[in-house]
Amino acid sequence: MNLRQLQYFVTVVDEGNFTRAAQRLYVAQPSLSKQLAALEAELGGPLIERLTRGIRLTPSGKAFLPEARAATLSAERARRAARMSHDLEVGELEVATVLSIAVGLLPGSIRTLREKHPGIIVVLREYLRREVLEEEVRSGVADIAIGPRPRAWDGPAASLGWEEFVIVLPEGDPLLDQTGPLELSDLADRRWVLPAPTAGLAPLIAAVCRDAGFVPQPAVHSSQVEALARFAACGLGPTMLPSNVVAPDLQHLIRRLRRPMARELAAYTRTEWSPLAGAFLEALWKANSARRPKNAYVAP
Repeated sequence: MNLRQLQYFVTVVDEGNFTRAAQRLYVAQPSLSKQLAALEAELGGPLIERLTRGIRLTPSGKAFLPEARAATLSAERARRAARMSHDLEVGELEVATVLSIAVGLLPGSIRTLREKHPGIIVVLREYLRREVLEEEVRSGVADIAIGPRPRAWDGPAASLGWEEFVIVLPEGDPLLDQTGPLELSDLADRRWVLPAPTAGLAPLIAAVCRDAGFVPQPAVHSSQVEALARFAACGLGPTMLPSNVVAPDLQHLIRRLRRPMARELAAYTRTEWSPLAGAFLEALWKANSARRPKNAYVAP
């Protein structure tokens, strides 16, 4: 078994077709088939079943795919790392994250990194839910992941501090005239601007509202984090977001909660920090070091 065979196998699966895979790999289709046949012979059985229209993985192929993909991704990262100069003048950093953090924490951190290392290119992989993010990183995606602290993680992980969730109210809302934090229950009878049910923020907001004794009723759903604050501002209803994702021109519409919701953020990777990931980690620590708010409801 060699890396080329693993790459061929993964590409055939991704393309769903031997012809397209051969074209993508710039090899002749007979050569591709020969390499996969040799791999299957070594493993003791077929990995791929050829169909009239495409392919289908055998049970052995399904079991083999995650590790084969992880191996090819790790090899690609190793290739990139080997080409990086020791002073980090050039290189490509692949960062996996969830959408709300991509909007809030990462822009300033990426700017800090590039001010120090202008030759570095950052490639973002963004996910709606933390579970998908963690699964992808375990499979070998990305040099570094930024997200809520994983519930269980075998590799290196570093805390980035806490982010607090705030309420964004519509322009002219009577609650804007009040001073001090809000009681979340005061918004129980409102129609809300809520994340799409498939978004990672959705269960967090549902949980904290449930703890306050109500289920928020939607006026509009959106998976676009930036849009939630805009919809709230224009009068569609309140919304709840991490404070660092609210645009500067909407800061006057923010109100803190009497019992704030907060979540801990972390950077993590599969095996060890690459030189670029380590440099980015330094930028992240500078950008975000907030402590957990007192009496906070900790996001599940």
